[in-house]
Amino acid sequence: MEEAKNFPTMIIPNGTDVSVNENGQLSIRTPGNLVIQNSGVYSVIESGSGSVRIDPEVKVEAISVQAADSCFVAGELTAWRVRAKTITLERGAQANIMLQESESLELDRNARLVGNFSSEKELYLMLGRFSRELRDLPNGIFAGQEAGARIPSQVPAAGPAATTSEEPFVNQNGGNEPTPQRRQEQSEVISLVRVILEREIGRVGSEGGERQALERLLELVRADDLEELGEEYLYLISQIASPTDELERAREILGRLLAKA
Repeated sequence: MEEAKNFPTMIIPNGTDVSVNENGQLSIRTPGNLVIQNSGVYSVIESGSGSVRIDPEVKVEAISVQAADSCFVAGELTAWRVRAKTITLERGAQANIMLQESESLELDRNARLVGNFSSEKELYLMLGRFSRELRDLPNGIFAGQEAGARIPSQVPAAGPAATTSEEPFVNQNGGNEPTPQRRQEQSEVISLVRVILEREIGRVGSEGGERQALERLLELVRADDLEELGEEYLYLISQIASPTDELERAREILGRLLAKA
C-alpha cells in the first residue's frame, strides 16, 4: 500500500476530450495548460486557452498542435502543423514542423528547427509521415496558384507570403518562356518526384517489368524532358500492379505540372 501511494496521479480536467482516431492516434483537447511527459504518436494536441509543453527527452509526433498562447518544446516534436502565438524551442530541443503558424519564434542557440530541409531525403521522409494530409492539400498547391503554401526552401517566414506572377517571361528573342518563379517551382516538383521514384525502385526489387518502367520514368524525370515525359508517364505508371500512395501522388503532381507546361 505504501508503494501504491508513490504512484503519480493523473487528473483529467473538466472539458477535456481524449479520443483515438481510426489510425490509432490519440487526440487530447483540454481547456487549460497541457504538459506532455510521455512519448507517442498523436493526432491532435490542443490547449484551448493556455499553453502546450513537451518535456525534455519526450518525443512527440502529431498531425496538429494548437495552443491559444505558447507551444514550448524541450524534447523532440515532429508535426504537420503547429499553431500558437509563440513557439519556443528550449535548450537541446528539436522540432520538425511542416506548417508553422505563429506570431513569434524563439530558439535557444542549441535548439534545432527543421524548416530549411538539409536534403531531398529529409524532405521526403517528412512528407512520407503525413501522406494522408498531403493528399488532402488543394490541387493548385503544386501549380503555382498559392505561392505561400509551397514547401519552402528556407525557414518559413512569419510575414506575408510572396506572390507569383503567372505571366510568361519574354526573352530577348521575342519568345515566351516560363517565369523564373515558375522554373523554380518546376525544379522543386521534379526533385520531389525524383526522390519518390528512387524510393519506389528500391521497393520493387532488382528485377522485373515494374522496375524497368520506374527506371525509364526516373530517366525522363532526371532529364527534365517534359514533352517526352508527357507522352510516357501515364503508361509507365500503369505498369505498376499495385502503386503506392506515394507513387499515385507523383502521378498527380506530374499531371498538374505537365498541364501547366
